[in-house]
Amino acid sequence: MLQLYIGNKNYSSWSMRPWVLLRQAGIAFEEKPLRFDSFAPDSQFKAQLASLSPTGKVPLLVDGALHIWDSLAIAEYLAESYPDKHLWPQERSARARARSVVAEMHSGFVPLRSACGMNIEAHLPEVGALIWRDNAGVRADVARLVQMWDALLQEFGGPMLFGNFSIADAFYAPVCMRLTTFALPLPAPIAAYVQRVQALPGVRAWIEGALAEQDFRPFEEPYRLSR
Repeated sequence: MLQLYIGNKNYSSWSMRPWVLLRQAGIAFEEKPLRFDSFAPDSQFKAQLASLSPTGKVPLLVDGALHIWDSLAIAEYLAESYPDKHLWPQERSARARARSVVAEMHSGFVPLRSACGMNIEAHLPEVGALIWRDNAGVRADVARLVQMWDALLQEFGGPMLFGNFSIADAFYAPVCMRLTTFALPLPAPIAAYVQRVQALPGVRAWIEGALAEQDFRPFEEPYRLSR
């Protein structure tokens, strides 16, 4: 059976992407959680990954003797391994566009990801209001998300970005968590998409797991000294 190594569900946005993809697609896998203690070279987290991944990071997918690191590489491997699941859109041009927006998430939106770390358990609207006021990069990132999502939802008719659930929705699911935690302002159609993503069974299962952890990690919490 496939094994997926992940970090804390409350904080690990990169782990969330392939986990949600597997769960939502109904692909059987064994979850292998590794608790964040720190990311220092001598941390327990790094020690546990030392013999598994050359990067020392999660997520990591293990399929027999094959170890696949990086969330996008994992998504592509799953799409190839399970073509019947249609993890990418079936039409060629839509598939190319889906890969484009996934790659954009994979390498972009740095201001948003830096200022608004994923923290599913927290509710930080006051912090979000200050970030929105002071951080032009975050406002630009959210504007790009709104433009992208609105165009795709209109073209493909929803409820997901390319009609049916795809890798694209899995990759933007952690962004939906960030937007909710920090209560960043969104137009009604985009807020509705965020709610639909959060209602997906695979996403809901991840959220429930994150809330059940009750594992406050101070080094992941720039805005809270305690829960």
